[in-house]
Amino acid sequence: MPKMVDPVERRREVAEAVWRVVRRDGLDRASVRGVAREAGLSMGSLRHYFAAQSELLDFTLRMIIERIDRRIAALPEEADPRLRAERVLVEVLPMDAERAAENEVWLAFTARALVDPGLRAIREQAHDRLRGGCRDLVRSLLPDEADHDVDRETDRLHALVDGLAVHAATRPDAYTPHHMRSVLALHLDELKHSSRAD
Repeated sequence: MPKMVDPVERRREVAEAVWRVVRRDGLDRASVRGVAREAGLSMGSLRHYFAAQSELLDFTLRMIIERIDRRIAALPEEADPRLRAERVLVEVLPMDAERAAENEVWLAFTARALVDPGLRAIREQAHDRLRGGCRDLVRSLLPDEADHDVDRETDRLHALVDGLAVHAATRPDAYTPHHMRSVLALHLDELKHSSRAD
């Protein structure tokens, strides 16, 4: 009797094989053939799940977004907006091996998105969602501020999170989880205590 394969799980396994290839050899090596070899599948088997390389790469990029969304959705309720903001943003940053892998792959795809319209659309959606999330967190910390102040602080927080992610990928020795959390905490503390009345 043939073994039953969960197609959703198999697609995830293939996407994880893409991650390994990208991290080890670079995105240019993440061909259908190279990924099939990494995943231990034949070319025909892999094409059963992904008809083309573009579909495979799109799915892989979207999987990173979905994983982050799931982690944030699973966070316990937190009444303190300052603590809530930190807990949410920590889930976006490469604080452990799993999130470091996500971050490295995301950055590789971001570079590719400059010349790939399909990946560019996904990257832009993710950018807008992260900025929107930053705005919601800023609004919770500065409920009485004018929109232009919230916009300015949203840009600052978004840039900080993006910058920490890039630095963690390029200088993990300096941008450790402890250091990133300290920088983020300092910024959120300053943001919480700032207002036009100060």
